[in-house]
Amino acid sequence: MARVPRPPKQLRRARRTAEILRQLRRFPVVGLLGPRQIGKTTLAREVARGFRGTAHHFDLEDPAQSAQLGEAGLALRELRGLIVLDEIQRRPDLFPMLRVLADRRPLPARFLVLGSAAPELLRQSSESLAGRVHYHELDGLSLEEVGIGALERLWLRGGYPLAFLARDEQESWKWRESFVRTLLESELPGLGIRIASTTLRRFWTMLAHYHAQTWNGSELARAFGVSDVSVRRYLDVLSATFLVRQLQPWSENLSKRQVKAPKVFVADTGILHQLLGIRTATDLARHPKVGASWEGFLITEVLRRLGAQPDEAFFWATHAGAELDLLVVRGERRLGFEIKRTDAPLVTASMRVALRDLHLERLDVVHAGERTFPIAEGIRALAATRLLQDLAPL
Repeated sequence: MARVPRPPKQLRRARRTAEILRQLRRFPVVGLLGPRQIGKTTLAREVARGFRGTAHHFDLEDPAQSAQLGEAGLALRELRGLIVLDEIQRRPDLFPMLRVLADRRPLPARFLVLGSAAPELLRQSSESLAGRVHYHELDGLSLEEVGIGALERLWLRGGYPLAFLARDEQESWKWRESFVRTLLESELPGLGIRIASTTLRRFWTMLAHYHAQTWNGSELARAFGVSDVSVRRYLDVLSATFLVRQLQPWSENLSKRQVKAPKVFVADTGILHQLLGIRTATDLARHPKVGASWEGFLITEVLRRLGAQPDEAFFWATHAGAELDLLVVRGERRLGFEIKRTDAPLVTASMRVALRDLHLERLDVVHAGERTFPIAEGIRALAATRLLQDLAPL
């Protein structure tokens, strides 16, 4: 694979670095979690440079460095400052020792543990470090980090740094192709996942065709020729390794019957496009999933801009046909968002129903045009290219 240039300064993730440093001041252990190749190690190095004190880095995929922790208690107890344990899922036996070291007073060291699986998959961490660890999920590059002028490129290539920064579309495509193959054949088995790579590849590809749709396990099971339980297990595996995201439905005591199954999204649009065979911007514009891809991309960017947590984000739909692509709830505040791949958004009856029934503070229609403007009382058209200027964080 061709070499990719070092990210320029504007792509270094300063806000993320500052946030993790704040968390390290509050918690003895911070877990930096995210998919493989998303930039966890690079970010950890930036954190180490900003940390006041000595930093020690152990790459647990390196047999020599992992062997240094053969007697973890002896190796780690004398260290001071920041201790980075990279790819912690390779050494789950370290979690009980981390609990002991995190309970020392005064605390001589802080721990930054990097992992490619969610806490639910790393069961020992959630059990051993309860109350001592703060988890920070790292996803791909954002519009704020790459600049609004790179919106179309970020949408097509996705947020994996090496895919986004590739010299051209062909190089980006080859990187993503290699990433998917290596992930399925080597990385997921390394997490103890015993599902054939060909099976997961077929399921992931099938799920790409259902991107931004409500989960229907029975339909997928019939199409795939397996049980409902099996497809649910496949979905859980891809969710736990940050490859698929689920947007939960909002439900409250309304007179209307509401959809109660989650929506599913391939987490990164570059990987979505690779699974769908979309190589270029022209391919994307002509593809039947272009609207669904745009929806997933902008939902992610809206949530990033707002600073909303996963448990604050929902979609809403009724069996009568009213729906809302994204509902963000924080305390008494409720913001609604519709995502449209158009430059001339219009108010629909569904938007008016959502605005009224969900008691929204405001409903934004995020669109592909260049201007932000009101289109009805409580409803405005919000240009995707003005997302950073016209949408205030919560």
